[in-house]
Amino acid sequence: MTTTILRMTLAASLLATSALAEDAAGFRENFLSGAAPWETVTERAADEGTVNLYYWGGSDPLNIWMDQVVTPDLAKLGVTLNPVRITGTKDAIDLVLAEKGAGKALGAGSVDAIWVNGENFATLKRQDALFGSFADKLPNSAHFEWDETDPRALLNLRDFGLATEAAEVPWSGEQYVCAVNTGRVEHAAAPTTFAELRTYLEAHPGKFSYVKPPHWLGNTFVQAALYAHNPDGSGATPFQETLDSLGAAELARLVQPGFEYLKSIEPLLLGAQSGNIRYPEDGAALNGLFLNGEIDFACQFGLYAVATNLANGTFPEGAQSFIFPKGNMIKNKNYLAIPSNAPNPAAALVLANYMSSVAAQASKLQFTGMPAGIDPWTLTTDEAETLSAAAPGYIGVTQAELDANTAPDTNATLVDVIEAVWLDYIERGSADPFDVIVARAVSNLSN
Repeated sequence: MTTTILRMTLAASLLATSALAEDAAGFRENFLSGAAPWETVTERAADEGTVNLYYWGGSDPLNIWMDQVVTPDLAKLGVTLNPVRITGTKDAIDLVLAEKGAGKALGAGSVDAIWVNGENFATLKRQDALFGSFADKLPNSAHFEWDETDPRALLNLRDFGLATEAAEVPWSGEQYVCAVNTGRVEHAAAPTTFAELRTYLEAHPGKFSYVKPPHWLGNTFVQAALYAHNPDGSGATPFQETLDSLGAAELARLVQPGFEYLKSIEPLLLGAQSGNIRYPEDGAALNGLFLNGEIDFACQFGLYAVATNLANGTFPEGAQSFIFPKGNMIKNKNYLAIPSNAPNPAAALVLANYMSSVAAQASKLQFTGMPAGIDPWTLTTDEAETLSAAAPGYIGVTQAELDANTAPDTNATLVDVIEAVWLDYIERGSADPFDVIVARAVSNLSN
């Protein structure tokens, strides 16, 4: 009798799951067309029951926030959070694409939402593996600037130069900021340009390094150097174009001065004097070198990195942020995307809307130091104050100074090429003509 009841219960559960999967496409069509009220979404989300969020799990504060804040908050909305902590976003992208290739459509995959930006978003978009234009249809979409005529909307509308088309919702914002150990270098003496950095290193060889590409922190330092040495003096502007529109020859012309600069400072970097240049592998390794006094500056994404790293003891006591490189401090946002084969699409929408709330953004900021992805100017005075009060604060710089020196990320189609050129020209020290190196990188990535 008990076995029969269990079988009947299991059969009923499977039928219910099958029914949800079968009408997932209809649900998506109704939601994206505006025909489905939000109550329909929340009811379906409760029926789905679970949301599988895939994200980089290398941050203890972020993981604690997920467990202690997000999980109970989503439970109140009838959704159980399944946080899938991965070591690399590409793992989730590969899973989505493999399941899509196996014929698993909406309602049948494994991944409901992914913390993503840049190349990974571009891959999903190129493979038609995104749920659709959902972000501007969420109740909390009012917390973002969507007006194309407003320059402040840029990071909501474009991700590494690629139009988002509301297929991902901003989750956090960041800027590439450098810190100086004022116990070794006065704040006023910190370099503000790449030329000043080289002058400093000529007097203090070995006291600087940057994270090794293709890690995104290293890529960003390289991109900033390319902007600053753009032979036309137009900074980041041409780097917003796609590889197809630029072509290999024009890209080589644009990036060669920047790469020559990077080559010129190699003998002045950490470890070069002993014949073994040391490029830290990631942000944690960079912070360790900075904390130990092996380098005088640490450059990475982190508007509040100094405050948070001082608090957790991973920065030296005299650390302060400073403006570098002037005019080319790359600013971006990261996002939550929903794949086209999400098993629980309504629960994914509820998650995305929750993450876009003032309460979630403020608690994330307070727990992790990750800057808000929502736009403060869209909020009420009380909401904006709630967000501001949660921020760790700046040490050494002001918001006005940061805003005055921003630059956008490089177009996603150029990133892999720039990585490949760095590995060939800088790491392997290829003696081939520079245009040949770039052409080879483009050709290899096209095959």
